[in-house]
Amino acid sequence: MSTKVKIAVVGLGKMGLSHFALVNAHPDTETYACDATGFMVDVLSKNIPAKIYKNYDEMLETQPLDAVVIATPSRLHAPMVRAALEKGIHVFCEKPFCLDSADAEALADLADSKGLINQVGYHNRYVGAFRKMKEIVDAGGLGRITHVLAEAYGPVVLRAKRQTWRTQKTEGGGCLYDYAAHPLNLLNWMFGAPERVSGSVLNSVFSEGIDDEVFSTLQFPDGPTAQLSVNWSDESHRKMTTKISLIGTNGRVNVDRQECQVYLREPVAALPGYSKGWTVKYTTELTEDPWFYLRGEEYSNQIDDFIQAVRDGRKSAGENDFRSAAMTDRSLAMILDDSDGVTPAKPQATDKQPARKRGWFGRS
Repeated sequence: MSTKVKIAVVGLGKMGLSHFALVNAHPDTETYACDATGFMVDVLSKNIPAKIYKNYDEMLETQPLDAVVIATPSRLHAPMVRAALEKGIHVFCEKPFCLDSADAEALADLADSKGLINQVGYHNRYVGAFRKMKEIVDAGGLGRITHVLAEAYGPVVLRAKRQTWRTQKTEGGGCLYDYAAHPLNLLNWMFGAPERVSGSVLNSVFSEGIDDEVFSTLQFPDGPTAQLSVNWSDESHRKMTTKISLIGTNGRVNVDRQECQVYLREPVAALPGYSKGWTVKYTTELTEDPWFYLRGEEYSNQIDDFIQAVRDGRKSAGENDFRSAAMTDRSLAMILDDSDGVTPAKPQATDKQPARKRGWFGRS
């Protein structure tokens, strides 16, 4: 490999453009892009020097890439990730990883068998407050954790309107896969896979044929019961807000993007700086300033981890590999299977490609 990582961002929608800005600004990359939308390709081609492809297959065949960032609609993650892995290309994929957990497991196996770096974009694991939450749990700071509340709220669907790919069950998976995946991934990070899911309800608020809110109870082996509460039709939030509350025999923790509030009944030796009673620390003081920064510490550190792992030939990027993302996909499937029937049928990912005139992925 050259000193520069040859990396392509695939899908130039909202998250794709964000990832492209990060990757293109990174000093260790030679950047390419791919999007099937002709207008987007034409506009960007006139304003940036990076080569932009309209056809994913053509790019993989003609460009000797080291890595790709997949930021297309969720339905297309599995076939596009597989195509890259089979070419020996390292892959970063946006969340949710796959709409079918069997695909997620198979891709994790394939990446492992080829020794390729693989990562999924669950950026909350790079947020200082959530990392401190994990440290407190691992240190036993709360004693035996008895109850957990995992929440996510935001203003995605606020009225009945024309669907986008995110709000189509077969394209993006709805609120469950697009929003609930974030707090659920944090639960998996702390407690592993749930052994039982019950009381799951997926409701429509404004949408037709898609869930706008999700409620579920998850029981973790040798661990706590967790309540999951998610709603993407909540305009009281300017943008997505993820919260975790943990209650244990020695105290509690309340965490969101901004701060980590800790109450301890008794101090814990493994947690210096946390005395009896309340201690509040902010993400700004819990996060090391990244050497490379463009859009938030979590996004900058996440993509930098991936690029450095590829550049240095490491075995992993450190967080959020395909295997851990597959656990979240399985947990999502458990909630869907347990739901009370209000929601429509389970999303079905497919390898069938859209018509060639729209390339691999159409809108992104």
